[in-house]
Amino acid sequence: MADMSPKKTSVAEQDPKVRARNFDEVTLGYTAEQAMQEAKRCLNCKNRPCMQGCPVGVRIPEFIEKVSEGDFAAAYEIIRSTNSLPAVCGRVCPQENQCEGKCVRGIKGEPVGIGRLERFCADFMADKKTEADRPEPNGHRVAVIGAGPSGLTCAGDLAKLGYDVTVFEAFHTAGGVLSYGIPEFRLPKAIVAAEVENLKEAGVKIMTDMVIGKVFSIDELYEKGFEAVFIGSGAGLPRFMGIDGENLVGVYSANEYLTRINLMKAYKDDHPTPIRKSRRVAVVGGGNVAMDAARSALRLGAEKVYVVYRRSMEELPARKEEVHHAVEEGIEFLTLRNPTAVIGDDEGRVKALECIEMKLGEPDESGRRRPEAVEGSAFELECDTVIMALGTSPNPLLRSTTPGLDTDRRGCLLVDENEMTTKEGVFAGGDTVTGAATVILAMGAGKKAAQSIDAYIKGKE
Repeated sequence: MADMSPKKTSVAEQDPKVRARNFDEVTLGYTAEQAMQEAKRCLNCKNRPCMQGCPVGVRIPEFIEKVSEGDFAAAYEIIRSTNSLPAVCGRVCPQENQCEGKCVRGIKGEPVGIGRLERFCADFMADKKTEADRPEPNGHRVAVIGAGPSGLTCAGDLAKLGYDVTVFEAFHTAGGVLSYGIPEFRLPKAIVAAEVENLKEAGVKIMTDMVIGKVFSIDELYEKGFEAVFIGSGAGLPRFMGIDGENLVGVYSANEYLTRINLMKAYKDDHPTPIRKSRRVAVVGGGNVAMDAARSALRLGAEKVYVVYRRSMEELPARKEEVHHAVEEGIEFLTLRNPTAVIGDDEGRVKALECIEMKLGEPDESGRRRPEAVEGSAFELECDTVIMALGTSPNPLLRSTTPGLDTDRRGCLLVDENEMTTKEGVFAGGDTVTGAATVILAMGAGKKAAQSIDAYIKGKE
């Protein structure tokens, strides 16, 4: 009989005062005993509501049952049957809004720690991998543009079906936002590299330093024998506010700031990548990227880090766990504040952020209460670095070099219910379609696209 304890099994973490000055992983994960204890809290609901909240359809009750029995290898194989990146998802998925948000346990207590259990299984099997089973080749070739969450998922699912898949990645390292965007303390890059290696062992080819639209066009990929193309190139073009002073020295987009740290290792003393040594940092925005930038700035030695957000703490879109960790580490949240200008000194360097106080009015189209400026409330926030974490949009390179590839007003690719773009045989998913969103939603789009590509190619036969 399942353990009826309403309490989620606690997990060890680095002390906030210690971790705020290093880039080591914050959450340390379950032990085997803790994982089995937590798994026994699962009620194995008949209707499986948790699965309804999972964009990649992990068979959650099945793998948790295996964990409760101590059969961690079997649990891992169940996860891997639908999820190509379990060690990643266990760490960065917003489980509170997805699988755990649907868990019946959460009605009167705490939901089962589904994400932590998924992470445990992946970590347990990290050094116990067996040779991957490769299906018989089906004779068809598919190109995938972008080695981020959606591209890797699409490639992995197609490889399982026997396709010859080549992934073309613009950067020198595969992983997309997993490599350049999410900091080491949330997602160690060795974990990402291991997941990519798993896909290679399953037959996926990955070519780095390949900027499609420059090296080859999409049409040229067809000429090279690929029968379908999936675009998972993400959304790497940063947004700014359009206020005075955004061109001053010391103003970063969060995209650039995090890429310098994560992909180019600026946080390591033995790497030459330059990054500003800040004393007081203001991060503008309230999402997960803002949390990552703020917590990274702290670890780079900033004495004070502020998160400036125009709504209240209740409206923050970032994961609760990330906000909790940021508060623990000493980051100050200036909510109901909005920047109006960046102020520079005589040498063109940031010295302050001019802000105005806000109040919440009626709900807008997103359902959240609209922030409205409070007249006469302007003030200056002393800082030497400003990081804009306001979201991103897709790079225009592909749409500008591919006739017949239509986008919306934000530059996001238009797709139908099968993830096919307006150009036949070209599919797309993830942030290049939705704009900046979550890793797991991008993976869900990649999975759906793989199914559609399979149906498309079989239909042509």
